[in-house]
Amino acid sequence: MTSAPNAASAPPVLELTRLTRRYGSLVAVDDVSLRLPAGARHAVIGPNGAGKTTLLNLIAGTDRPDHGTIALEGADITRAATAKRSRLGMARSFQQPAVMGDLTVLENIVLAGWPHHPKRRGAWRSPSRYRQHTESAGRHLEAVGLADVAHRPASTLSHGRRRMLDLAAALAGDPRLLLLDEPAAGLTDADIGRLLGILGGLPESVAVILVEHHVDVVAHLATTTTVLVAGRVLVTGPTQEVLAHPEVRDAYHHTGTAPSAAPTETRG
Repeated sequence: MTSAPNAASAPPVLELTRLTRRYGSLVAVDDVSLRLPAGARHAVIGPNGAGKTTLLNLIAGTDRPDHGTIALEGADITRAATAKRSRLGMARSFQQPAVMGDLTVLENIVLAGWPHHPKRRGAWRSPSRYRQHTESAGRHLEAVGLADVAHRPASTLSHGRRRMLDLAAALAGDPRLLLLDEPAAGLTDADIGRLLGILGGLPESVAVILVEHHVDVVAHLATTTTVLVAGRVLVTGPTQEVLAHPEVRDAYHHTGTAPSAAPTETRG
């Protein structure tokens, strides 16, 4: 199984070539190659311990590969620092929302978007420039349904709203590549619906890599899916075909795990 022909022929936003990461005798990511065209909606799934989060860490730069290369829009970023990857247009959300509880919700987004704003220099001393920052941050909060709590401390938000804040922070730099690490984990039905609406409304210019256990979320968002098992690519292809693939079902069966459905009841 391979990616759809039109995806394979498009200029890649991200290209991984034979990426490998070892921790002693454990090979967490084993010879993984992946190619994402502009606007891709690509899921990475697999049983627990398959190497999914390690793969995201390698792409984001919080971990380093032992072998292989990472290219972002043709530029080799294999050894680039996370800050440089961010400046080049990469952003990430985390399994545990990375918010600053002592700051307000709005201040979290202002801070996240600051390095990417064209008029960031001297903005603290310029009321008009700072207003541009806050207005931009406010638009991101409105997009994720947090405008009503903009001036509340981030520490007061529920888990679901913290996840929305983490996503807004990732989007504040207008990324070209967005890495999402289990964005639906722990969310209610209502929160998942909001998440799907936000991600479904992303511009086509933004490519997305999604690591997610909720099969309904993967089926809704991803056009292409890669399955990792023990760090290696088992199969890559159109999402519906991959989810129905016998080898994929067998891989989950033998590890005692399975991709989960989204919650069926709304929890408070």
